[in-house]
Amino acid sequence: MKAFPNSRNFTGYFAPSRIEADIADLEVIQGAVPAEIDGIFHRVAPDPHFPPLGEDDIWFNGDGMVTAFAFRDGRVDLKQRWVETDKFKLEREAGHALFGAYRNPLTDDESVEGVYRGTANTNVVVHAGVLLALKEDSPPVAMDPVSLKTIGNWDFHGTMKSPTFTAHPKIDTRTGELLAFGYAARGLLTRDMVYYVIGPDGRVAHEVWFELPYYCMMHDFGITENYVIFHVVPITSNWERLEQGKPHFGFDTERDIYLGVLPRRGTAEDLRWFRGPNQFASHVMNAFDEGTKIHFDTPAASGNMFPFFPDINDAPFDPVAAQAHMTRWTVDMAANEDGIAARRLTDLVGEFPRIDDRFAGRPYRHGYILAQDKDKPFEVGGAKSATGLMMNTLAHIDIETGAVDSWWIGATSSLQEPAFIPRPGSTQEGDGWLVVVENLLVEMRSNLLLFDARNLSAGPVATIVVPMRLRPALHGNFVAGGQLQAAVA
Repeated sequence: MKAFPNSRNFTGYFAPSRIEADIADLEVIQGAVPAEIDGIFHRVAPDPHFPPLGEDDIWFNGDGMVTAFAFRDGRVDLKQRWVETDKFKLEREAGHALFGAYRNPLTDDESVEGVYRGTANTNVVVHAGVLLALKEDSPPVAMDPVSLKTIGNWDFHGTMKSPTFTAHPKIDTRTGELLAFGYAARGLLTRDMVYYVIGPDGRVAHEVWFELPYYCMMHDFGITENYVIFHVVPITSNWERLEQGKPHFGFDTERDIYLGVLPRRGTAEDLRWFRGPNQFASHVMNAFDEGTKIHFDTPAASGNMFPFFPDINDAPFDPVAAQAHMTRWTVDMAANEDGIAARRLTDLVGEFPRIDDRFAGRPYRHGYILAQDKDKPFEVGGAKSATGLMMNTLAHIDIETGAVDSWWIGATSSLQEPAFIPRPGSTQEGDGWLVVVENLLVEMRSNLLLFDARNLSAGPVATIVVPMRLRPALHGNFVAGGQLQAAVA
């Protein structure tokens, strides 16, 4: 095999791992794992199986590698497996890469024309008995949530019609429904969107097709008790970019943003668009109804946060404009105007927002985020996050008061996205733990950290050793043991 590129995307902490593993009873070097935690924390990372076809490649284009941390009786076991996508299987058979640049089929080997290019590397969610490994340019890939054996491409028992599916579906714990969407739903670069309600039985129960104001990276969305909300932000593309070999997406500073509001069981005729000034937003913390008003909470920045998706007019990346703050966008369904009101919720700079997922779509008080504290020292050159920001702080935001409780990881580590673990038997919001992977940037290995979600500043209640380096993940979720007992249909 040829060597991987000697570039930032393939060296240092970002070097490919390519390790499948089973490690029983991980060592706990500080504190103790609460015995009542019973379930699995799944997370997925881009991890390239082979060197890229081109000279370099974007970090987001690696093959999906799922890690499962199984908690039971105060111990934690680790299992790690590739997601065996169509792409992965064809390249493994060939012994080298066949698929080219991120989201650019024009760069592929001609032998794989028309094959799903998805890497299943962005998120993992359990629904109706299967673990769905997700990448938004392709269908889900189903896996067994315990063994991590790949089942295959998943179309919800023949009920999903689109070739794409979001990496950020939402589970409504009150109804058991999985709410989701697909963009570029009639082909690459198209404005077509489809919204899905998938029932507890794992089948599509409702769908709505419509068009976006313009093609963009529709990465996430919000749900409330009555609505779903789609934020259209100008990370966009066209065939000219792909033909010129540019990164698929670029940020367009000339376009406005939009919020599309659709009743959860509505039709395309019920969709209403609101409009706001140019800015950047990707992930969603939460959304909820308040009378006729809809609140949508997201880390928003005045400029592009993604240096790997550069300005479409080649303006230099601005790290100051890229600093995102948790912001509440509010629209009024009773108003005759289409404006979006905005209010900053905190002065923290950060991203990867999370909540107690049982309160998705409901009024809530507790939000969690990875923050960048620029006043703290950083003693490892070059080993920052994919955005170039140094996520060195785990923070809790009291949404009602704005108060912040935070914990700094130290000068030689960074943090990956947290996930919430509810305390068994408790229905109180925020009663539970946060689980988060620590990147030990000097030792080139990882720890798994557990925090009391109500007292982050006290530090971890347990530090669990991972005796290898986990490549930085994108997203993950915890599923309780009782939800793992449903048989795979």
